This record gives sequence, C-alpha cells and structure tokens, in this order.
Amino acid sequence: MSALSRHNVRQAGHGRPLLFSHGYGCSQDVWRFVAPAFEATHRVVLMDVAGCSPASHEAYDMARHATLHGHAQDIISVCEAAQLKGTVLVAHSVSTMSAVLAARKRPDLFSALVLLAPSPSYLNDGVYRGGFERHDIDDLLHVLEANHFKWARMMAPVVMGEENSQALTDELADSFCNMDEAVAKHFAQVTFLSDHRLDLEGLSIPALMMQCTRDALAPPFIGHYMQSCWPQLQVTQLQATGHCPHMSAPQETIEVLRTFLAHRLSSESIEASHGC
Repeated sequence: MSALSRHNVRQAGHGRPLLFSHGYGCSQDVWRFVAPAFEATHRVVLMDVAGCSPASHEAYDMARHATLHGHAQDIISVCEAAQLKGTVLVAHSVSTMSAVLAARKRPDLFSALVLLAPSPSYLNDGVYRGGFERHDIDDLLHVLEANHFKWARMMAPVVMGEENSQALTDELADSFCNMDEAVAKHFAQVTFLSDHRLDLEGLSIPALMMQCTRDALAPPFIGHYMQSCWPQLQVTQLQATGHCPHMSAPQETIEVLRTFLAHRLSSESIEASHGC
C-alpha cells in the first residue's frame, strides 16, 4: 500500500504545499475549519496519523511506531509520495515533535514548521516544567488500560478546555473512543513518555509556535523553553484556550498562520534578491 493510501491523503488547491498533521486520537477532519481557508493560495495536503482514525488503524505498527521517529518517517513518506517540495508542515500536539524529527532528518523537504500547542516532554524534570509528574502520567495510563471509554470521556474536556464548546468536546471524546484499544494504549504511552528536548537543539528551520491560554497539556513554560533552544522559533500567544485552537478558535488560528506565511514569502523573496 502506498503512503498516500496508508494515510488517507487528501489534496486540494495549488501553490506552496501546506501539509497538515493532526494530534493523538483524531483524524484529518479536525482541520476542516482551517485548511479550506488556504486552498486558494496553497496546495493543501491532509493526512491521517497512523493508528488514530479508523482509516489508518492498519497503518500503525507497534515496532515502527514505538517512538515518534516512526511517525516522522510517515510524514517524510507522504511528502515523497506526493512529491511535495518547499512544504510548510502544520502540526498539532504530539505531531509537532514528529514534525521536528522529520525536519531534522530531511530538511530539504520543508521550508518552515508551524507547531500548534507543542511540547517536547510532558514530564517535569528539575527546572523543566512539562506540566506533569511521572505519577500523574502513570495514573492516566492506568485509567486508559483499565477502561478506554472512561479515559476518553475524562480526557476530552481536559484537552479541549472546559471553556470551549461541548459539541467539540464530545466530538473529541468520540474520536478517542474510535481508536483501536491496543493502539490507543500504545500510542498514549509513546506520546506522554517521549522526551525530545535534545532534538530542538541546533534547529535552523524557520518555525511558528502557537501557544494557547490555559492549556493543560502545554503550560506557558514550554514556549519560553522552546524559544531558548531554537532561536528561529517565533512564539505567538493565542487568546484561544485549551489545547486545540484549530477547532475551538479557527479564525484566530487562520489569521496567525496567514500572517506567518506572508512573512515567510516576503523573507524568501528578499533572500532570493540578495542571492542568498
């Protein structure tokens, strides 16, 4: 099966490619409020992350996806199969670190990264404040192991943010529930226990980070930390609350992304005129 089929790739529009990669337990459908706004100016490419949607269950391999490096290779495979060049990779939540790994491995494929609510590590470690103690993560994983559906209903309002639409929270919970139980447990462990802080060091690719207000999964410390590691990273504080601004605050997300893309095109034109 080709990478395009494995990840249920859908494309629309023409121009500089925008590849959208969603977070844990969702599908490409979560971009429905944002992606269409760019079809007039960009080649919009949507993919399903392995194991998250019913369409991508068979794409998940316990060995390949035992780390986020497997998901990073999936992104690279989609870019190669779709013949994407100069791609701006837009990623959410756990996919942000897959995006970082993909850009480190194949910098020739990407012109910029856009990271929504990223975190290189969810665990507190000395002065580093990822937001969770190890026992917090162990408790979350224990609930998931014991009752997948209870975990989904418990986590959805935490992820979406209690201030946001109940309909969106219910949609997220349903999406979590639709995951294969074994995959849900495995991918959750990979997500919450991964540590990619060292992978931020030495990055030179231009990037935008959208940081949400009152995000239970990515506290304010994360933005300061990531920018200290990655000078080319622009951090924008959104008014949006929760962990899913592309769903709860799509217009704000569109405006910030559009401004970043316009700035990147302008910068590239100046660099080209100076022979850089």
